[in-house]
Order: sequence, then structure tokens, then C-alpha cells
Amino acid sequence: MDRKIATIQDVARTAGVSTATVSRTLSKPSVVAPATREAVQSAIAETGYRVNATASNLRRQRTGSVIVLVPNLANPFFSQILAGLSSVLTPAQYGLLVADTQSGPDPDERLAHYLTSGQADGLILLDGTLSPEVLRTPGRPPVVMACEWMGSDLPSVTVENARGAEMAVDHLAGLGHRAIGHVTGPRGNVLTETRLEGFTRGLAARGLPLREDWVLEGDFTMDSGAAAARAFLRMADRPSALFLSSDEMAVGFMGVVQAAGLRVPQDVSVVGFDNIEMAQHLTPRLTTIRQPRTRIGESAAELLLGLIDTAALTGPSDVIEVEFIARGSAAPPPSERNLG
Repeated sequence: MDRKIATIQDVARTAGVSTATVSRTLSKPSVVAPATREAVQSAIAETGYRVNATASNLRRQRTGSVIVLVPNLANPFFSQILAGLSSVLTPAQYGLLVADTQSGPDPDERLAHYLTSGQADGLILLDGTLSPEVLRTPGRPPVVMACEWMGSDLPSVTVENARGAEMAVDHLAGLGHRAIGHVTGPRGNVLTETRLEGFTRGLAARGLPLREDWVLEGDFTMDSGAAAARAFLRMADRPSALFLSSDEMAVGFMGVVQAAGLRVPQDVSVVGFDNIEMAQHLTPRLTTIRQPRTRIGESAAELLLGLIDTAALTGPSDVIEVEFIARGSAAPPPSERNLG
């Protein structure tokens, strides 16, 4: 005998809730109480109910997809953010499509294509270098910025970038460092500017000098951190500690200075930003500023689902706290150690 195909009514009856609650649990699980969500999921498992996503999307005139645009898919920083996005979008029956904004000659043209192609119900941008003008495209789907942002009123999820840089400086100054340098991100990048502002404020708060020759430009990559290390080694008068605006740059920096015979942290202290997975596997382990990347992805997905549900283009933003992680790459400078 053929088994009866379970319906949404069967799920509602088994869970002891209304069919509207079942539907809401499937489409917007974040707005449903945990106990109710668990009851509905258990009822789905018990009844064998299967969602016909294609039919549902046709009824709602939706694609059932969200596109996330990343500036560099090879960067390990984005892995946890993508995992956070998926953890919210998948239960809501949305597929996640990932594209690299820098894979072609014109990133703005790629963004314009995704805004007008009808391939997705919404976009999440992780690249703040794109032009805000493109976002004025008529009839575009909802867009949420995450990590980086641009000069627009888009809903966004960011972290306390300036505060994180201040925390790095405060830690190094607290260890006794009076000569602190900085390796920035690429010129014109909003994260570069914000973290440099925090670095400058942190120095001023401690009464320490900002020396332009101790501020080196990078681009968030390991290669640029290595280049900064070579510039550092050429200095006649070096800072005793550096705050680098990304962990990847810190990794590249440490590799070059250690290969040249300098010890971290005995000869130079190093602090990064991001807390990528590699940070705790270096020798010494990297002191850094932790961005809660999974939470960034979750928040961005939740904001976007809210926009899609209400057919809105504007909405709230979220600013997430950072956390200082003290490890082995930062220690008192030699002068302070000798005093002990």
C-alpha cells in the first residue's frame, strides 16, 4: 500500500500548533520561539513531511536564493561568515550562491548584473569598495552590507573596528611599549581608515607619538605583511611593537622577521585583527582582536530575511562587539624586561 504523503496540516496536528505557525517556522525560524520550533521540527521528522520549495517560491514569486558577494574567496576570513549565513538561510529554505566581486575586470558591473538578473531574492555584500551608485538600480532586490560598508543607507552588520584598534594599542602600551607602529589595509578602504583612526586615538590616549614612518601600507594579505616586514627590517629606528590591520598580514610579517633572525615577541611584539583559524597555530600564537564572524553572518542573514519578508529596501543595522585575545606574540619590550 502506498504511504500517504504528509501535509502541512499533519505537521500542525502532530506539533499541536496552527498551520500558520508551521509555515512561519519554515520560512522565518528566527521569529519563532525555540520550544515551538523544536516541536515543529520533531513533527516534520515524525510525519515525513517534505517542503515543496519550488511550488512555494512560485506562489510567493521568489527564487528561493540569496547571493553573497565576497571580495576574495581565497581569504580564510570569510569561511565562518559564510557558515553563519548558511545556518540561518538553510532552515528558511533559501539557497546560498557565492560569487567573487574581484574575479572580473569590473566589480561594479558584476554587482549591477546580480542586481538585475533576477537570480536571487536578496544580496549580501562583503565588499565595501563597490560603487553606491550601482545600488540605485530601479527594482533591485534588498541588499545588506556585512563587515565592510559604503556611503549609503543600506542595512549593515559591522564590528567595532576603531575600538578594536584602540584595544590593541592599549594592550601594547600597557606592556610598556612606547614605540608602536601600524600596518594598514589598502588605501581608501573603510576598514583601513576606521582602524587607523582607532590606532591614532589609542596612541593619543596613552600620550604616545604617531610616527608616519612607522605606518606602513598593506592590503590585508600575507604578501603585503611580508613586504611590510622587509620595510621594517630596513628601518634604522624600528618600533618595538606593531599592530597589523589583519591577521593574514601579521602571519606574513612574522614569517619574514623570524626568518631574518628576529624573535617574536622578544625583539618585536605583534598584534593582529580578525582571529582567523591560523592565528592560534602560529609560533608564537598570535595576539589579536576577535571578530565574531559566525555571528556576523547570522545577523546579516536575519536582517536580509526581514527585508525580503516585508519587501523593504531599508531597515535596521547591527554593530557587534569585538574581543581582545591575548596570546604569545606580544610581551614587554626589552627595556621593560630588563627593569624586572
